[in-house]
Amino acid sequence: MISAFLFTPLAYAAYLSVHTHKLIGGTRFAPFANFRDVFTDPMFLSGLGRVALFGAIQVPIMLGIALFGALILDLLNSRLAKIFRIIAFLPYAVPTVFGGLIWGFLFSTVNGPLPRLLLHLGFHSVNLFSPTLVIYLMGNIVTWGITGFNMIIIYTALQGLPKDTNESAVIDGANQIQIARFIKIPEITGALALTTIFSVIGAMQLYTEPSILSRYTYAINNAYTPNMYAFSLAFNNAQFDYSSAISISLAAIVFIVSFGFFYLNRRRLLKK
Repeated sequence: MISAFLFTPLAYAAYLSVHTHKLIGGTRFAPFANFRDVFTDPMFLSGLGRVALFGAIQVPIMLGIALFGALILDLLNSRLAKIFRIIAFLPYAVPTVFGGLIWGFLFSTVNGPLPRLLLHLGFHSVNLFSPTLVIYLMGNIVTWGITGFNMIIIYTALQGLPKDTNESAVIDGANQIQIARFIKIPEITGALALTTIFSVIGAMQLYTEPSILSRYTYAINNAYTPNMYAFSLAFNNAQFDYSSAISISLAAIVFIVSFGFFYLNRRRLLKK
């Protein structure tokens, strides 16, 4: 089953990526031609730059909120903690398409509630779908949807820490901020590394949010992200070989970034 639905498509995509298809000459084996074109393609490089900027802005903010929320939940030893966990996790259960539509409607300059409220309050209307601001709107959507998932992972790691260490620190006069900074956070670096990698991979694979928001703005085109560009080439232009090369290249970049992060994090841990 895994082979049929995972490895077989990957193998076929890899096969397409090393072949070129032309009306004159047919299909021929060209292992480097498509990849050479990918890394000199300004559309791909600009899309890659956008997702890199998106990740650099959104990932630290999201993980910071998730860490703060998990630390607060760790201090709550009541039924409220269970209620807050459910509330925080609920946005993750909402399909991404619905989330994008909801936020797109809320911020729409045509009939969105938020711009109309700002006008009633005397503020000038701000077009959040402008080329400059739309990336921050997407960051808001992703942060709203994924923060709860990462918070639960971090909270679970916090719950696994021995309680006697915290109690000893309290007896020695440490406050909760000091306990979080010097005891809790250093002990959950594994969970933080895991959530960071998940977040980076999600940022590099950005597709659904810009696809949904593209109906609200002309700032988002078919090549706004590498995944959107690959999809458009494959299903709008029937360039399956070049689209496969873009997908394989993006997967290789994600793997290199993820492996590099784990390697550096492991070296840092070994030095302690």
